[in-house]
Amino acid sequence: MKKILLLVICTVVSCIPSLLAQDTENTDFYDTNEIREFKVSFEQNNWQDLLDSMRLYGDGVLIGAVEIDGKRYEDVGIRYDGRRSNAFGKGRKPLHVELDFISKNQNHEGYEVFKLSNALRDPSMVREVLSYEIARKYMPAPKANFAKVSINGQTQGLFVNVQAVDEVFLKENFGSADNSFFKCSPEYKDNESMPSGCKKNLHASLEYESKASCYTRNFRMVSREGWDDLISLTNTLNNKTEDIESILHVDRTLWMLAFNNALVNLSSYSGQNSRNFFLYRDDLGRFNPIISGLNLSFGSYKNTGSGSDLRLKQLQQLSPVLHADNPTKPLISKLLADPLYRKVYLSHLRTILYDNFENDWYEERAEALQELIRPHLVSVPDDWKEYKMEDFDKSLSSTIGRRSKIPGIVELMGKRSRFLKKHELLSVFPPKVEEVTVKGREKFSNEIIRDFKVNATVEKRAKRVILYYRYEGETAFRETFMADDGQHHDGEAGDKIFGVTIKPDNGQKRIEYFILAENIAAAAFAPVNYMYEPYSSDLEDLNK
Repeated sequence: MKKILLLVICTVVSCIPSLLAQDTENTDFYDTNEIREFKVSFEQNNWQDLLDSMRLYGDGVLIGAVEIDGKRYEDVGIRYDGRRSNAFGKGRKPLHVELDFISKNQNHEGYEVFKLSNALRDPSMVREVLSYEIARKYMPAPKANFAKVSINGQTQGLFVNVQAVDEVFLKENFGSADNSFFKCSPEYKDNESMPSGCKKNLHASLEYESKASCYTRNFRMVSREGWDDLISLTNTLNNKTEDIESILHVDRTLWMLAFNNALVNLSSYSGQNSRNFFLYRDDLGRFNPIISGLNLSFGSYKNTGSGSDLRLKQLQQLSPVLHADNPTKPLISKLLADPLYRKVYLSHLRTILYDNFENDWYEERAEALQELIRPHLVSVPDDWKEYKMEDFDKSLSSTIGRRSKIPGIVELMGKRSRFLKKHELLSVFPPKVEEVTVKGREKFSNEIIRDFKVNATVEKRAKRVILYYRYEGETAFRETFMADDGQHHDGEAGDKIFGVTIKPDNGQKRIEYFILAENIAAAAFAPVNYMYEPYSSDLEDLNK
């Protein structure tokens, strides 16, 4: 059987910091209950023209000052951000703010770079905050809340304050920031030509090219080096897929793809131009995708790369295996061609569906976020709003705009949720893992427990059950099969109780573990939140 050791592993440096970030999220700068305030000031009165010209001719910055929630910082690098959201001459534009541009140790509450999004094509104003909140349940993703912004005393309105995917983010989520790191795809100019011999219109699809020069138009290398690593990733993905787990965090990739599909987030790898994600190579040598650019989620961007923009019904009924047969999207087609990866992907899609949409949590959350920001939108002059308050009020339930036709979030996801729930690929019954136990010492017994005998009752005709475990202090999970044959401390053969014994090989006294169960049609995990909170067992507790 194909080894899947790296399929669903979390590492000490990549999972635990994310869990800690979740736990402290409501007390830090990106607390969603807080509206932050940025007061930017420039000495130049023509700052708008200067920022426009910098964006038009390059990525320079204008030096200014910024006051964040009452605390002032000097010598700050500021520029306009984005491409689609930054049309020349447009009034309200996204901002990129670097506190440490000149003073390298300058930060606000530990953060050095800030991304202030103008929520392009989002009359609801909550697409980004809501989408990132959902994403963070399953994978490392930026935090986001809202901020009032003014420049030289003139209000710019309410912005979305999105955490930058930078060194601070990488260390927080991966424990390092010095490895190969790419932005996919960069905001290149349309008139730039592709080097001779390179394929055209690949964007950041991760199709294989043998020369580094073929990647430079579609990827921006943020790290000092790494082109060879990226070429190795694309070569392995396209030509040696059986080895993909050695260079790609497959499980996180499947989570990202499931997220994009569930939320109809097509300004992403899953859409026309394979954009809005980063790739960071962790300390185990695996690239991790990091999602970004979620202002066009929930169907605000509608093109999959084939044909014209999708209509509302097509968005609601977007195939859960979009691009599964598309060779120009190898991150999807190559991974979903593997039967187990396909089941895991569908399991993740099912989890996102039932955690957030089938129970209407997303609607309640969107309404709460809108109520939070409503007073701050009402007070903003109409000249500094993309949409009128009338559009904001209807943005959850109705399509806004005659030309762009931005779906209402609930209008889209209510019917999409029902479509996915009934879809033949998602309506099948996955295995059900119950009563996970580790055998402890019997009452009044003198026996000393020296190993971990793990049992799990698994319903729904499981054909394969795998235990992933690691000892305290280890980074990667090991794997071993659990059996229902009556010979692995599992009761009677065929009684749906699977068992396995983990024998510490070097005096280890504690394990963390989770279970993957597979039947002929689907797969399931226990615990469901295995990415952040695996089961654990300690020999000291078992011997009490």
